[in-house]
Amino acid sequence: MARVSLFNSPLLLGFEHLERTLDRLSKVDGEGYPPYNIEQTGPNGMRISLAVAGFTADDLALTVEENQLIVRGRQRDENDRVYLHRGIAARQFQRTFLLAEGIEIEGADLEDGLLHITLVRPEPKAQSRSIEIRQGGSRTKTTAIDVD
Repeated sequence: MARVSLFNSPLLLGFEHLERTLDRLSKVDGEGYPPYNIEQTGPNGMRISLAVAGFTADDLALTVEENQLIVRGRQRDENDRVYLHRGIAARQFQRTFLLAEGIEIEGADLEDGLLHITLVRPEPKAQSRSIEIRQGGSRTKTTAIDVD
């Protein structure tokens, strides 16, 4: 069965990135594990906190793929233990966060069963750029100037 695209109109050229983003959002798992908070830490800062009790730093992995932060957790099953009752499951997870354009990950800390991921949006530098004007086949230089 062929997939029908909302952006297949010739008038919507260049919106492939938006279409990929919408596809990723539609595939997001609705499961609520692990629970998380997102808080604003300053005018340009945010922090994501995930409850990952029982996981060590070696059990967790953070990756960024195309403006998407992916947090994966996998606990190693210790086969030498004999459980009389096992109520704490050693489950794996994958939690995905879609990052806005320009958001950077400053770092991550694991403390008291919470994984804190610090995000920052750097202030854009004002930039001025001259545009090349061609006249009769000759060219002039194009330069970029930083404006403070």
